Amino acid sequence: MKRIDTINEIATKVKESGALLIGNIGIPCKEIHHVCDVPTNFYMLGSMGLASSIGLGLALARPDKKVVAIDGDGSILMNMGTLATIATQSPENYLLVIVDNGAYGSTGNQPTATSVVTNLAAVARGAGNRDVFEVSTPDELRNVLKSTDKGIIVAKAEPGNTDAPVIEMTPEGIIKRFMEKSTP
Repeated sequence: MKRIDTINEIATKVKESGALLIGNIGIPCKEIHHVCDVPTNFYMLGSMGLASSIGLGLALARPDKKVVAIDGDGSILMNMGTLATIATQSPENYLLVIVDNGAYGSTGNQPTATSVVTNLAAVARGAGNRDVFEVSTPDELRNVLKSTDKGIIVAKAEPGNTDAPVIEMTPEGIIKRFMEKSTP
């Protein structure tokens, strides 16, 4: 499975459920934008390691909305404390999908610790999360996405990026559009 496969499956869930979507840094955001650009997507263009925390904060602030955050293994490794905070808060409306391709995809596909030894699903469970799923195919991911709106999915993927076009919006434009469409 490639990251774009996970994004396509998540896009289907987001379109069907009307969930707010938080995208991870750089190239994954370009891929999300290319596949499923809607005003309720928030593209994190530069703050590596924070999509999971922003998604959690949004889920806590908007319990009336489903929230899906897409983060990468490199970003989670930079902010592993978020896994403990997710376990502590455990909102019913928050789903974190970690695309674990064993590489820092936006900076040249250098290997991460998950390509050698670190198992993010085990780390998430060790932090106290009960709803942790591991998938490695689009069908497995699709089935989990259909059956849950909360927890953490670790989607194993191959390294590699698609050639998605640059997002033409400014960071200010992204946040303005998102706030107009996602707040009451």
